[in-house]
Amino acid sequence: MTHLMNAIAGRGVAHDPQTPSLQMDDVSVAYAAGAQEVSVAGGNGRLYALQNITFTAQQGERIAVVGPNGAGKSTLFKLVVGTVRPSQGQVHIFGQGPDGHICIGYVPQRNQIDWSFPVTVEDVVMMGRVGQIGLFRWPRRADWEVVRQSLARVKATHLAKKQIGELSGGQQQRIFIARALAQEAELLLLDEPLNGLDVPSQQTIFNILDSLRPDGVTVLVATHDLQLAADRFDKIMLLNRHIVAFAEPTAVLTSENLLQAYGGHVHLLPDAEQGILVDDCCGHDEYEALSEK
Repeated sequence: MTHLMNAIAGRGVAHDPQTPSLQMDDVSVAYAAGAQEVSVAGGNGRLYALQNITFTAQQGERIAVVGPNGAGKSTLFKLVVGTVRPSQGQVHIFGQGPDGHICIGYVPQRNQIDWSFPVTVEDVVMMGRVGQIGLFRWPRRADWEVVRQSLARVKATHLAKKQIGELSGGQQQRIFIARALAQEAELLLLDEPLNGLDVPSQQTIFNILDSLRPDGVTVLVATHDLQLAADRFDKIMLLNRHIVAFAEPTAVLTSENLLQAYGGHVHLLPDAEQGILVDDCCGHDEYEALSEK
């Protein structure tokens, strides 16, 4: 994929190679009083979806974003993509604001996608080329070659002519990652990509993410699975409208940090070899076994 990136003329915002892939400086997102699903008030009485977010993601890092439902994980991703504007603070993608970047690949939650839309797999992946091709221009042979190689990289060449709605959940996630590959994404955001997937499908997703490391792609994944976050990611961001902790997994997944992030929804058993996290904020329980820190 690297040689394809170098062979095809780039568009969008030029990158400063000396800057991080992603940087947020004192970023907050405020809503008017009474906004749905926003319940945290700051000292000025405003309600915040996110408050005072400051962190840096370096090139090639793989970061898990974890926290209870309503913690602001999706809002954080939308700030990066540029569909949500900060009320204060700055978001920098390779040293520039989010506008104009075509290097950001975003895979939303599956329930936000209309899977009944009549489009083939190869057409979905070609949508990732729009930023490189330009609007109202026909794909060239080189663009279809990028699509072919992107599908091959996620082991989905045989699905090219199928309708996207005919695929399994794991296959659909792979196709949207292929779309990001065709986009030549250097910053990849996946919002709850493992929900509803069986273990083999999850492993396939991680094999694909592993293959992105040589290309220096920075990956942020929102997930509820704390054990998986600890096992498979370089860093964890523990989020509950503000950053509770952001560091390597062993430094983040402590009893103190988890209690601060999950509040009354976390129960730790001090006499057990493992702590048990119970997150019942959605009307059902999710149990995650955490190695004792």
